[in-house]
Amino acid sequence: MIAVLHAKSGKSLATVTNVTSKSTILDVKKEYQKKNPKYYITRQAFKVDPKGKALKDDETLGSLGLSGKKGTLYFKDLGPQIGWTTVFLSEYAGPLAIYLVFYARPAIIYGAAAASEPRAQVVNIACACFSFHYIKRLLETVFIHRFSNATMPISNLFKNCSYYWGFAAFISYFINHPLYTVPTFGDKQIFGGLAGFIIGELGNFSVHVAFRNMRPAGTRTRKIPVPDSNPLTQLFNLVSCPNYTYEVIAWISFSVMTQCLPAALFTTCGFYQMAVWALGKHRNYKKEFKDYPRSRRGIVPFLL
Repeated sequence: MIAVLHAKSGKSLATVTNVTSKSTILDVKKEYQKKNPKYYITRQAFKVDPKGKALKDDETLGSLGLSGKKGTLYFKDLGPQIGWTTVFLSEYAGPLAIYLVFYARPAIIYGAAAASEPRAQVVNIACACFSFHYIKRLLETVFIHRFSNATMPISNLFKNCSYYWGFAAFISYFINHPLYTVPTFGDKQIFGGLAGFIIGELGNFSVHVAFRNMRPAGTRTRKIPVPDSNPLTQLFNLVSCPNYTYEVIAWISFSVMTQCLPAALFTTCGFYQMAVWALGKHRNYKKEFKDYPRSRRGIVPFLL
């Protein structure tokens, strides 16, 4: 018998009876849902301490010192949830559509004569690069990524979409503007930036494929990330999250190629967020694996 208390108030919520010491937290969630159908499994979090971390679904009551005959767990409502795939598809489809709208130079935004104005070569290249990036992300979401968690709070959908969609409009407005000025150093700057962008995108894709191959389908297996036969994955020897490193390389290159300040701001914000994620994952790897390579960094080789 497990008494379920509210993590904040300590109020008694329910008593779960059909469990033993061999039962998992997932079993507890299923039993709790029977008593409270509103709280579907992915909306539930259980803790042994009201201020502690949420327990993993595969942890058994016995491993937590709970016999199944008597014990206490603390419940936290994670709020309405939405699938990661749905969130990512929404995040990435929006910028693609928004950029293409601005590329068409609609009269309501740029004036009636804008659509007939010639586009600089770099404007066409930028549109191709931006579109490729988000098409790649959409395809990776459907065919490549394997998510550790099935869902996230639905509030994240609005936050993430606002970020990606807002920056897409900000960047595309200026690059596609009839008065847009081409980069200072001409073709050298444009094609140098394009080369860096392609390398960043290919590297990012290669690392995502490598991550997929490290985790068998339907599992949460975690391994020390290592390079595979693809030379672009050798960056695993230097950083824990080379997918983020390559992503930053791609957007720095895009910013150089277009000489667009909004693109540089997007790159800066993206780097900050990815650095936070990378350092968090790097710390987790070091805690989880005692033999984790000490020479690796989180996102920037030798530095960060």
